[in-house]
Amino acid sequence: MTATTTHPPAPALSARRRWTVLAVCCLSMFLVGLDTTIVNVGLPAIGRGLSVGTRSLEWTVDAYTIVLAGLLISSGALADRFGRRRIFQSGLVVFGAASLVCALAPSVGALVAARAVQGIGASMLSPVALAIVVNAMPDPRERAQAIGVWASVFGLSMAVGPVTGGALLAGFGWRSLFWINAPVIVTALVLSAVFVPESRAPRAQRLDVPGQALLTVVIGIWVGALIEGPRIGWTSPAALTVYGFGSLATAGFVWAESRQHAPLMDLRLFRSPVFSSAVLGAMAVFVALNVTLLLNTLYLQNTRGFTPLAAGVATLPMAVGATVCAPWSGRLVGRIGPRLPLTLAGGFITAGGLCLFGLDRHTSVPLLLLAYLLIGIGFGFANAPLTNTAVNGLPPTRAGVGGAITSTARQFGSALGIALGGGLVAHASPEGLAHASHPGWIVVAACGLLLLTMAHASRLKT
Repeated sequence: MTATTTHPPAPALSARRRWTVLAVCCLSMFLVGLDTTIVNVGLPAIGRGLSVGTRSLEWTVDAYTIVLAGLLISSGALADRFGRRRIFQSGLVVFGAASLVCALAPSVGALVAARAVQGIGASMLSPVALAIVVNAMPDPRERAQAIGVWASVFGLSMAVGPVTGGALLAGFGWRSLFWINAPVIVTALVLSAVFVPESRAPRAQRLDVPGQALLTVVIGIWVGALIEGPRIGWTSPAALTVYGFGSLATAGFVWAESRQHAPLMDLRLFRSPVFSSAVLGAMAVFVALNVTLLLNTLYLQNTRGFTPLAAGVATLPMAVGATVCAPWSGRLVGRIGPRLPLTLAGGFITAGGLCLFGLDRHTSVPLLLLAYLLIGIGFGFANAPLTNTAVNGLPPTRAGVGGAITSTARQFGSALGIALGGGLVAHASPEGLAHASHPGWIVVAACGLLLLTMAHASRLKT
């Protein structure tokens, strides 16, 4: 049977089977989200262990997110073409093998390279898991609730990464941050083989190789410019050259996609204010989250002298807020649409960022915990309405690509957040780090205001 063969509709799954499929997909998404943030709390320990500074540490995080963001859409298209379960399981294997290399890495160069390979594996999990869920949940209301659960688990993984990382660092050292992936990978492989049905799009979609290459270059150049900007100088000849190449690559991507019969990213979708708002909002949410997590890690450990475990525990309010509010947001989206939960998301994220605008060496711990709780609540409310809107903006047969576009925006936002936060404090001393981070908290608040504006201006619908 070839990839172009159409397939009869799969029989409807029972309710128990549908929610079991969701649980398996959530397990993989927990892994992807966890690995996006678990390394954050370990950055100081990794730096000491491999004798590297902040800029190299940024690359250990962004090598993963840049590759993940660059390949998500192609992975979604591959899943629609060759089978979602097949690509899903392949991603688990690649991710697991790369995790083992990360755990054994003798140098920062080897670690960054292995993190990039991890990103390849993760790109086969994130959009494909969402596509599997969408395919298994044909009822729109049930699908919205499932996406809320999916977003809750993903949000939980992003938020508890620092807590988990702190506990592992305290007991086993920084290499355990990668060893921990092994049992999760094995469990997900077994469960997916038993419970997840194979599915694919009825018609094959040609892969857009030039578009894929240009998208990866565009993301890499712009994020790399933010990371290396403080070192080379924002207005230096080298920086101006990078900006030029980035602009050419971006223009080339737009031109190439507009001429493709089956483009990697259908730019016509962005003519819709609803779809554009969902993608932009997803990026903004993850910029805010990753700026928060990075600045929090460096501030608590380097300025306040917290242990990695204590710094991770300090983010528990964020994890609680995200975990409680994400499924609630999913139910609200299913009943009344995305506008209210997105408004709540924007309001809470804005409030959390403003709480930390005056951060100094002696800011009270209760204020820190309140700010983390507010940002976590906002993060929890944000994912379901944005994801549901983006998925519904594409035909059902392109569910893999629909999830991939949103996931690409998330991961690009993650990479931007790390680059922005790291750039602000790259040269700051422990004593001056709090003051240097002030623009970062303005960025967090601005992301929240953007969500508020979009919730009312774009008139999002289910």
